[in-house]
Amino acid sequence: MPAAGSDPSSSDGPEAFNGPKAINGSGVLRVEVLSVVFQVRTPPAADGSDVRPALCVLLSRAGTDAEPGRWSLPGGDVAGDEKLSVVARRLVADKMDVRDIAHLEQLSVFSDPGRVPGIRTIASTYMGLVRSDSPVTLPDGAAWFDVDALPPVAFDHAEIIDTARHRLAAKLSYTNIAFALAPKQFPMSELSEIYCAALGYAVDTTNLLRILSRRAVVVSTGTVGKTGRSGGRPPALYAFAENELRVTDEFATLRPPM
Repeated sequence: MPAAGSDPSSSDGPEAFNGPKAINGSGVLRVEVLSVVFQVRTPPAADGSDVRPALCVLLSRAGTDAEPGRWSLPGGDVAGDEKLSVVARRLVADKMDVRDIAHLEQLSVFSDPGRVPGIRTIASTYMGLVRSDSPVTLPDGAAWFDVDALPPVAFDHAEIIDTARHRLAAKLSYTNIAFALAPKQFPMSELSEIYCAALGYAVDTTNLLRILSRRAVVVSTGTVGKTGRSGGRPPALYAFAENELRVTDEFATLRPPM
């Protein structure tokens, strides 16, 4: 039995759907895979002032007559004999040119009969995380958006994004999932900003270090980083002890208020 908090995508089985399926002898059923891909990004400041990092989601212009001018999550139909998790990674790579997903897990199934006009469409959704220092060059028609400032989005994609955001916030409190958002090495002040962006509220750096050290989530690298613009001593650098998801505290000391 997999441990609590383990990646459920490993259980989606070898069987996949190949195009619309007949249901109950009438009509068809379409299955799509959609991915909510998050990255903590620092937007450029026009006036040169400091800007706080924000949790951003990857979207593209919806290519459908039903929702013209709106933005949508990357995804598409399931084809062949691929596992759904493999389909999710492939579609994000092919359509958005994002290939360095540090963590991917199955999110939920959205099956409201009216969620998409026309053929009944069931969405198997995934949450993917990209490290903050991972370079990403997007194709035309794709962009990162602050989750607190979304553009008009297609169908039920806003609900899917909100579900993923709450999943991430919850897992930050009882797992080491932040390894997939942070750089390989970081000062604790930077990791604190990543937690702030993902949780939606301020996180004290000293308290965060105490909690994560006690849980053996982060370790000191014995090296220091660059001095900030304000000067002072170079900050000590830390790294995550593991780069795979694990439960660190079932009692969730960092309780998200969302």
